[in-house]
Amino acid sequence: MLRKIRLTLAIIFWLLITWLLLDFTGTAQAYLGWMAKVQFIPALLALNIGALLFVVALTLLTGRIYCSIICPLGVMQDFIAWLRRKKNKYNYSPAKDVLRYSVLVVACASLALGVAWLGGLIFPYSTYGRIVSVILAPLYKLANNGLALIAEHHDSYAFYTVDVWVKSIGTLVIALLTLGIIAVLAWKNGRTWCNTICPVGTLLGLISKQSFLKVNIDAEKCKNCRKCERNCKAACIDLDTHTVDYSRCVVCGNCLEQCKFDALKFSSCSAPLAPHPQKADEGRRAVLTGVALLAGTAIAKAQSKIEPKTTDGGFADIVKKKKVRREKLITPPGSLSIRNLRSHCTACQLCIDACPNDVLRPSSSLDRFMQPEVSYERGYCRPECNRCSQVCPTSAIRPVTVEERTAIQVGHAVWTRDLCVPVKNEKPCGLCSRKCPAQAIQMVPLHAGVHQDGWRWRDADNNEIPREKVLLIPVINEEKCIGCGACENLCPSNPISAIYVEGHEVHREI
Repeated sequence: MLRKIRLTLAIIFWLLITWLLLDFTGTAQAYLGWMAKVQFIPALLALNIGALLFVVALTLLTGRIYCSIICPLGVMQDFIAWLRRKKNKYNYSPAKDVLRYSVLVVACASLALGVAWLGGLIFPYSTYGRIVSVILAPLYKLANNGLALIAEHHDSYAFYTVDVWVKSIGTLVIALLTLGIIAVLAWKNGRTWCNTICPVGTLLGLISKQSFLKVNIDAEKCKNCRKCERNCKAACIDLDTHTVDYSRCVVCGNCLEQCKFDALKFSSCSAPLAPHPQKADEGRRAVLTGVALLAGTAIAKAQSKIEPKTTDGGFADIVKKKKVRREKLITPPGSLSIRNLRSHCTACQLCIDACPNDVLRPSSSLDRFMQPEVSYERGYCRPECNRCSQVCPTSAIRPVTVEERTAIQVGHAVWTRDLCVPVKNEKPCGLCSRKCPAQAIQMVPLHAGVHQDGWRWRDADNNEIPREKVLLIPVINEEKCIGCGACENLCPSNPISAIYVEGHEVHREI
């Protein structure tokens, strides 16, 4: 019964959280956004005390059942192992303590030093998020586009097409490598990744040693058939000593189902612990537990110099746009600052995949690898859009309303005189001013002495100038500009935009 209940909940949770990661319409977020927020690392980084207390209390009560139901990466490994369809395929193996605790220390250090992306390479939710967002989401969107074409043929608009493109080769390679490694380990040995690499599994394993309910072995009833041991995907049952390593047991229920002699019980009865690790390690484990809990809330200790980022312009496709050099990175509205984003973001790719404007993409810079950055070559950050802030589970991007979004200044526009069409080609333009949603750009005469008299334009000698001959250039009001990038994206100057956005290290409100 335990296994059936656990399996049912795991399948439901896994399918729903996968849909949450795949959905690009925002529908799933409205109903299922809490599923991302109850994941351990996002809850820790967001200081979601309620979710943290729930996970810790659940672990103290039942052991690491979190890893078998709530963690999507853990359920994915179970699914891959199930595909092998072979019974009695596992064997007991001692815990690899040196490796698992070393990885835990490195993960804690990455959070404490403000390089959360490094820990994000192995954090379970961010790892699964990358696999779904980078590998599965494009396939999901292609299927949607196929349905949209079919629906359009029948005069229906139940579906609409979306752009499908590779946002980062580096992120795709990381996702494919991670999926390959986890799949091989799960196929051969079940929960190897969870019990040797995953820092959340290691940390919850320490807590689960004190859980109230545990799998206990009655040595008197046991016939040493070893079916429980050979079907334990965590490789934590040692029938030579009739013990279970509770730090690795994920309470899947496989052993209970296999035992025909009623020798295994999931109860509160105490049983001797497995001999791995030794009691001498208890003090060290306690210290590591404290470090892990504190590291998630630590303020970033160091901030590397931001490498200038570049981008290209807008819709003028005759000549391919060249990237514009920026002195400061542009981060999504709600991220507060470059430092906050870098220290909280685990690079799960949820915000990048959810962005309807194709503005966010994974960074290739080593100090913020795979974390989102703003670039305006395919669109601009529309002031009425706050999707990225609504889906982020770690508070790397804080939730903001549409009204708050319109007042957040993530950067300001900068004009390059020599590249502007009225200056370079002596032709009127003014597109940046007409398209600016913040009305932060005004057009003024290029030549001195030209002035407006009612509806007429006159030169310095007060002679009337035809309107089509008047050349106007943009003047930017930095106090009103919110850095949305509409001007940069739509600027017709080729091959480099004459106006671009310079990011703010700390966001401002106007």
